[in-house]
Amino acid sequence: MTSHAQPKTIVLRKNEDRRIIAGHPWVFSNEIRETYGAPAAGDVVEVRNAGGKPLGVGFYHPHSLIAVRLLSRTVEEIDRTFLNNRLLQAAALRERLFPGSQVYRVVHGEADFLPGLIVDRFGEYLAVQTFAQGMDLRLPLLCDLLEDQFHPAGIIERNESPMRSLEGLPMRSGVIRGSAGRTTYTDNGIRFMVDLVAGQKTGFFLDQRLNRLLIREFSPGAQVLDCFCNDGGFALHAARAGATRVLGIDSSGEAIDRARTNARENGLTAVQFEEHDVFTALAAIAAREESFDVVVLDPPSFTKNRKSVPAAKKGYRELHHLAFRVLSPGGILLTASCSHHILPETFLSVVQEAAVKDNRTLQLLDWRGAAPDHPTLPGVPETGYLKFGVFRVL
Repeated sequence: MTSHAQPKTIVLRKNEDRRIIAGHPWVFSNEIRETYGAPAAGDVVEVRNAGGKPLGVGFYHPHSLIAVRLLSRTVEEIDRTFLNNRLLQAAALRERLFPGSQVYRVVHGEADFLPGLIVDRFGEYLAVQTFAQGMDLRLPLLCDLLEDQFHPAGIIERNESPMRSLEGLPMRSGVIRGSAGRTTYTDNGIRFMVDLVAGQKTGFFLDQRLNRLLIREFSPGAQVLDCFCNDGGFALHAARAGATRVLGIDSSGEAIDRARTNARENGLTAVQFEEHDVFTALAAIAAREESFDVVVLDPPSFTKNRKSVPAAKKGYRELHHLAFRVLSPGGILLTASCSHHILPETFLSVVQEAAVKDNRTLQLLDWRGAAPDHPTLPGVPETGYLKFGVFRVL
């Protein structure tokens, strides 16, 4: 063992510290030269560069491509006090962003310097996800801290993401503290029933909360098509804003049921929801020569890794080709990609390519990311996953 190495320490190869110094919190397995102290999955390790300079501490996993997720740029104890302070800092930011609100993302993983942890708040309930072994092992402690801070009626675990398999974590879901059922989230005057146990992800997509408001600008007197409508977020905002007709489409029967319930609860009658595969439904609408003034495309991620990016780009091109076939001249397209493997310039290029193929001309009216309770780190492209564009299509 060299003199600079300490128990549970990893040493990087020469020059492999550059990305870390530039602000990225991940150490990949092929960047490690030596490992000392026999750290196990989930242990905290000190990270040093090839010359022995400390770079910080983080969670270690010996069998994951992401071998270390940095928690701190200084060498310090990762204990109850450390985690509590990080949670307090994250919660304080949300209070500044959405003062008085009780619905927001409390923790957004690496972007809140708590890698592998997601916490969403829905009033008196919290939904949590852990993607890293280090966070998963500390879930009971994290729940203790969240209970101390928020005094929730229940904490629900939604650990069903395939991302967990990358660290050998099992799929789990259910109530882990208190009790839980359905709750109500009011989004700018529209009430949504949120199923914390059975709803998608953590129960509701909070990242689009501000983007959903944009559809209100284009909906009065319009016919609106909301593709991948989930619980009806964009569709119900369009109906409330005065659309003459709104059609929401999703392949999930459970989501359609929730969307119909939300429409009834809000007394919105100019909206219909139908269970269909979106690609098939768009082709059928085009075949009927039916058109809409506003089309929303908010699909799930088309790619989970870099290898599948070419297939994802092909899927996005086909989706936009179908959307352009049903969008009236001068109509409005609101379109999103939630995969961090699809870069903003790539997504914009794919939309433009589809438009050129269909002899349509685009005017970009707005370009956004996720709501600010889903912050991004400039040095970590993976945190800027959501791309959202508003186009006028001629």
